[in-house]
Parts: sequence; C-alpha cells; structure tokens
Amino acid sequence: MPALPAPDREEMIPVEGGRIYVRVNGPLNGARPPILMIHGGPGSGHADFLPALALSGDRAVILYDQLDAGRSDAPGDPVNWTIARHLGEIDAIRSALGLGRIHVLGASWGGTLALEYAAGRPAGLASIILQSPLISTRSWLADAAILRARLPRQVRDVLDACDGPAAPSEAACDAATSAFYARHVMRRPRPTAIDAYRDALPLPFNRAVYEAMWGRSEFICTGTLRDYDGEPLLARLDGRRTLFMVGRHDEARPATVASFAKRAKGAEFVAIEGASHKIAIEQPRRFVEVLDRWMARHDGA
Repeated sequence: MPALPAPDREEMIPVEGGRIYVRVNGPLNGARPPILMIHGGPGSGHADFLPALALSGDRAVILYDQLDAGRSDAPGDPVNWTIARHLGEIDAIRSALGLGRIHVLGASWGGTLALEYAAGRPAGLASIILQSPLISTRSWLADAAILRARLPRQVRDVLDACDGPAAPSEAACDAATSAFYARHVMRRPRPTAIDAYRDALPLPFNRAVYEAMWGRSEFICTGTLRDYDGEPLLARLDGRRTLFMVGRHDEARPATVASFAKRAKGAEFVAIEGASHKIAIEQPRRFVEVLDRWMARHDGA
C-alpha cells in the first residue's frame, strides 16, 4: 500500500475524564461533509481505519482514539468506561472542530456508539454507517456460538475446556482463540506500514478496558456490556440514511446484520466479499469504494 500520509491536523480534545487524540486528513470545510470514524474494542485505537485516508482528497477523514486507547489520555478509571461517556466524545469532537454536517461510521463496539448516537437523531447527521456492529450482546454471542460450532473439533474441545474449571494452559487457549479470530476477525495480516503505526501508539490495545466492558474473548461476555441490547433503537434510525456493512466471513454474521437492517426502515445492507471483521484491513479498496459511493449519495440535505 502507499506510504501513510501524515495528519493535516492533530488535536488533544478535552472530554469528561481527560483528553482524546484526534487526527484529520482532508478539508474540514470542503464541499463534501467529513466522515468521523469510531473504532472498536472496547480499548482499541484508530489504526485499522488508516486505509480510509484514501477518501481525504475531497473530504475530511477524522480518526480518533477513545479515552484510554491509542494516543489519548489513559487515566485508567473504570468510571469512564460507559456508553454514555463515550458518546460524549462525539459531540466534543464536533464542537472542537466546528463540524456541521457529517457522516459517522462505527465499527464493532464503535457500531454500538454510532447506533446510540444516530438513534438520537442529532442535527447535521448526513448518514450513519454501522460496520460489523455490536447491536446486542445476546445476538453477538448467538452468532459466536454458531461460528464456534463450525471450528474443527479439536479447537472446539480446547475452547470448551478453557471455559471450564480445569482450563488448559494459557498458550493453548490463546492458540484456539486465534483459530476463531483467523476465520472471523482478521483473515490477513495488517500491511507493514499500518502494523508499525499501530505498534507505535502508546496504547495500541487496552486489555483492561476490553475485559472490564466485554470479557476474555470475542465469544464470551462477562463485562458491563453483558446485558446490552440496542435492538429497540433500530426503529429509531433514519433508515434512508443508514448503511449496514459486514464482511462475508464476519463474526457479526451477515444474516444477523441483514435482519437488523430490515428493522431500520429503508436501510441498506452490503456484505464485502473476502473480508471478515476488519474490513478496512482485509479489503481496503472495496471498503473505500463502498463508503465513497454511499456518502456521495447522502452528502446533500
């Protein structure tokens, strides 16, 4: 892939609990509304969205790290690890950058935040893109169980044992979990430039946040999100301006996410071939192409 561009602008923006890192590429006041991208995790950073900078020739691409992730402040206080406080980061960014009309994309846990934000019908929301979203923990774990059952029996047996009282070694559990991730989370390695960029972040992944809000792995939830249910919010979306996107092999199963799209009247759904959960990393050209076409349709009022 081409060399990663340096940010045109960087900010440390005050939010409840600390400051968050924001980078901007492209014209904030251009003819096309910016796109603000909300990363997953909880506890990950913005690095996996870097392929989207290809859009910055004619619109601003705004990436940021949630508190306790990436280059943002890391107070490490669990009082900050709530949906409500994370939602406040979005309006803080809009205010600090003077953003009027914008597109918002949320991926995975970021999709939860994007769903909650869009359901409130905020002013100036040109469109919402829910990429591989966590809509409800119940549906996420049901999908995980279906996909886990399709793993080789030897891998399943290890995973089952890891959940029991006499768990095998941590290395064995990690290897079995990685077999699931290699099918449904990221099917190809990050490009070298993105991998190096991510590794250089002060907190490329904050496991404490992830485990406190979610749990040990993608298919077990023991954290504060264990009872999360955003499905009632689907009916409150402006479906005509809502796109659901998944990878064909996504842990957010296409069949499940397509059913969510039907509950947001007028919403669209697309499955990206050759991708799983990390679509921007696995199929960057297709990811950018879909976003570019979608946003061009919804740039106007």
